[in-house]
Amino acid sequence: MYRLFRAPRGLRGKLFKLTGPIFLETLLMLTLGVVDTLMLSHHSDNAVAAVGVVNQLLNMVFLLFNITTTGTSVMCALYFGAKDNKSFIQVLGTSLLFNAGVGCLISLMLFLFGREMLVLMDIRPDLMPDAETYMHIVGGFGFFQAVSFTISAVLRAANKPNYAMQVTLLINVLNVFGNYALIFGHFGFPALGVQGAAISTSICRGVAMTLLFIMLFKRLVPRIPLAYFRPFPFQKLKDVLKIGLPSAAEQISYDASQVTIVYFINMLGNEYLTARVYVMNIVIIGYIFSLSIAQATSICTGNLVGARKKQAAYLLSWYAWRRSLLITLVASTGVYLLGRPLLGIFTENQAIITIAMGALLVDVLLEQGRATVLLFLFCLRSVGDVVVPVIIELFCMWFFAVFCGYMFGIVFGLGLAGMWFAFALDECSRGAVLCLRWRTQKWKKRMLIGKCLVTQEKEFRKD
Repeated sequence: MYRLFRAPRGLRGKLFKLTGPIFLETLLMLTLGVVDTLMLSHHSDNAVAAVGVVNQLLNMVFLLFNITTTGTSVMCALYFGAKDNKSFIQVLGTSLLFNAGVGCLISLMLFLFGREMLVLMDIRPDLMPDAETYMHIVGGFGFFQAVSFTISAVLRAANKPNYAMQVTLLINVLNVFGNYALIFGHFGFPALGVQGAAISTSICRGVAMTLLFIMLFKRLVPRIPLAYFRPFPFQKLKDVLKIGLPSAAEQISYDASQVTIVYFINMLGNEYLTARVYVMNIVIIGYIFSLSIAQATSICTGNLVGARKKQAAYLLSWYAWRRSLLITLVASTGVYLLGRPLLGIFTENQAIITIAMGALLVDVLLEQGRATVLLFLFCLRSVGDVVVPVIIELFCMWFFAVFCGYMFGIVFGLGLAGMWFAFALDECSRGAVLCLRWRTQKWKKRMLIGKCLVTQEKEFRKD
């Protein structure tokens, strides 16, 4: 059994070499939201609740960008491992064009119909003005995220996540100054509150997109030959979408379930809604490593499969899973033990802190399930096994997280802690099934990536 968790020493080094920059980038990226929440909490608790609802909606909509982002990451990791530079650039180019177009369309829709979306959420009237303002500004410039997601995915797939990390670090610094100046009115700027936070966030995302473009062309792809796109490589876009569409469907379903859950929590009152936002920001500390190591493992898996080293990829995944569980357990337990001081940074309302502490206790179990889900879901995606995991995810999240969450939290009156227990059941059940799916090793015989390689080899022989 011990041999199952062993992986070649060189691969372990590569795994953690990737995990470090991805961890820092993810931490810094998520810190953007934490900084907004922290600064707005000194403005008003209602502002935090309003922005929290809007961000839940925006996260769901922005997941449409993952239609190509996930597929781009997988295909680029494959071609990078196979040392096929032409196909790598073709995937990059087609994905950028597609996501930029989708991003502009979605940004226009959010700007024009943002209020209608908030009305469907049955948001409280006292939260609507702030929520609408934040939706129009941040949603209207959402195309910045579409392009940035694509470039970051390509850099990671090429084993260069440190560049995206450096950009995110700079953006965090700019966002702190922007929020300080525009929310509270310093350095000669007016005090704009939620509007100021939205403006700062949008400007920082625009700067990030520009810097990522510079990194891409200076550090990875000096030029994109137009000859590679004559005729236009629709097959490459099709390959990306074959992976991206099912993965995006799962992500959209997950966020839709979260929006439904926010609707239920909204029924409990503003204090529960605000407590959820604070808990979501704090538990970032507990699960961020599992997210980072899952992404790093996915990249390594794609590179190894592209190089036809499937068994090495299989062994590495189990090694990464064991490390992820251990560190996540330590981190989430620490978060609970330090819960009250951490919550005290955001609010002095003892009712909110008490509600949040119940959820933090249950979150220790939840994070173990989430670590398992992330690692094996990302691994299955990286080898093209996407359809079955989506079916598993859809059933578990809507039965456990949504239905059981409503029953425990609303019907049985267990509040936020009851809902969090339902979320833990969701994560643990999905994690167990995905783990078993990976262990069957069926993906070694039937996967989209393998078919792409066969097609690629046939074209090469013809040339």
